[in-house]
Amino acid sequence: MEEIEGDPFLDDPEAEVADEEITDEAVAAEESTALRSEVADLKDRLLRALADTENLRKRAERDRRDAELYGATRFARDMLSLHDNLDRALDNVTDAVRDTAPGLVEGIELTRRELLNAFERNKIEKIDPKPGDRFDPKFHQAMFEAPVPGTKAGDVIQVMSPGFTIADRLLRPAQVGVSAGGPAKQ
Repeated sequence: MEEIEGDPFLDDPEAEVADEEITDEAVAAEESTALRSEVADLKDRLLRALADTENLRKRAERDRRDAELYGATRFARDMLSLHDNLDRALDNVTDAVRDTAPGLVEGIELTRRELLNAFERNKIEKIDPKPGDRFDPKFHQAMFEAPVPGTKAGDVIQVMSPGFTIADRLLRPAQVGVSAGGPAKQ
C-alpha cells in the first residue's frame, strides 16, 4: 500500500504530541485564569457571608429592641383590668365613704397612681378620648351608634373605657359610643 502524506490515520501519534508542545507560559496562564476564577468565587462567597452576618446582626438587634418594648404586652393587657377596677372603685366613692374611710380611699388612689407610674415607665400610654372628638378606628372601638342632636356623624358621644398603647402598638382600643348625626327619624 502506498502511504499518503498528510493522512491523519497514518501519522505517528508521538509526532503530533511533539508538534503541540505545551509551553510553561501556557500552563502558567491557564493556572492564573483558574486561580483568578477561584479567587472571584471565594470573594463573592465571602461578601455574601458578610452580608448575611450583617443582616443577622440587624435582625437580632431589632428583635432585642422589640422584646424590650413589647415583651410585657400580655402582662400589660392583664393589668388593664386592674386599672379599670381601680377607676370603677374611685368613681363610686361618695362623700360619705370618703368621710367614713378616708384611708381606704387614699389607698385606692395611691395604688392607682402607682399603677399609672408603672405603665409610664414601661411606655404604656392611656388613650382617653373626650366627647366631641372624632372617632378613630385605629384607636377606638365603637360600642354603639346613636343619633344625637347637635353632633356630627362620627363624633364620640360617650366613653365607656379608655384605651392603651404600648410604645407605638395598640394594647386595647378605647370603647366609645359614636354619633350617627342629627335627631332620629320618626
